[in-house]
Amino acid sequence: MTELNLNIQYASDALHLPTRAQFRKWVKAALRVDTEVTIRIVDAEEGRELNSMYRGKDYATNVLTFPLTEEPHLMGDIIICAPVVEAEAKSQNKTLEAHYAHLTVHGILHLHGYDHETEPQAELMEGLETAIVTKLGYPSPYLIT
Repeated sequence: MTELNLNIQYASDALHLPTRAQFRKWVKAALRVDTEVTIRIVDAEEGRELNSMYRGKDYATNVLTFPLTEEPHLMGDIIICAPVVEAEAKSQNKTLEAHYAHLTVHGILHLHGYDHETEPQAELMEGLETAIVTKLGYPSPYLIT
């Protein structure tokens, strides 16, 4: 069984944020190795600043992942921008909880080294995300109604 050291930082005034227990459940569902991860929930200003600084994109994005090390165990940070998640959930007709679950799994898979820069990589990563999220009891994250 994989071990998890999880730190949650709530740096957003958004309402209806997931609990530590929810994040823990979602992270554990996607883990393959022992992991130490910090998940920081931010508002749009910090999300935009981080996306600009690290990706050169001048907007807030839903999730940013910063892998730190793979040895002796997986370690990294995941930034989730609450206002972006809320807007996406609404526009994609998803529950907020299901969208947070999906983006948490997405971030953990990035820590594991998965990416979606090419079509084959995207297909593999999306397949894994769908399998994990549906096993957690949520609809496929790629079915937008």
